[in-house]
Amino acid sequence: MTHIESGFKLKVLGVGSSMRQGSYSTAALNMILDMAKGNEAETKLLDLRQTNLPMLYTAKDDTHEIGQATELVEWADAYILATPDYHGSMSGSLKNFLDYFWSEFAGKTFGYIVASHEKGLTVMDQMRTAIRQCYGWSIPYGISINPEDDFNDKKEVINKKLWSRLDMLARDLVVYGKLIRKQFVNDLLQSAPVNTFAAYYKK
Repeated sequence: MTHIESGFKLKVLGVGSSMRQGSYSTAALNMILDMAKGNEAETKLLDLRQTNLPMLYTAKDDTHEIGQATELVEWADAYILATPDYHGSMSGSLKNFLDYFWSEFAGKTFGYIVASHEKGLTVMDQMRTAIRQCYGWSIPYGISINPEDDFNDKKEVINKKLWSRLDMLARDLVVYGKLIRKQFVNDLLQSAPVNTFAAYYKK
């Protein structure tokens, strides 16, 4: 791990967790990743529909999918998690992903997208709770999408307020994600003892 300078490019990983072909939450995730590029971030997508992680502890050995996901998680400085609203909670595939990689989330910033007919507030609360338990940092707002109101048949955004929120999250995740990641990594590299949260992660 090396000292991070102020001008570094933030690496943002989007995690799509819907198993539906043509998912609206994953479509919105791709849009916001493109916007993050416009804010000078590097971006990659982990689509859990395509990268099928086995349930935690069920695989005897690490699979190709586990290795692929691990490489992306270790690459990332910040994340955007996208999920449908399933009975007021996140998708099972997203919860399984978080169970695999909790230890890599400290000192990284998270944004949230939920596809829901009921705003998805409990879903975002549960994602924030999980990330807080993993010592990650959350953007204080999330994005709720309602496919019937926000998109046309071509999956183009027709709700101007939603487009503005996507643009805002793309900007804020990059700006605040840089500040948090830079400080966390540089705190880890302090040679003298420093009473800081990051000190618990020194090896």
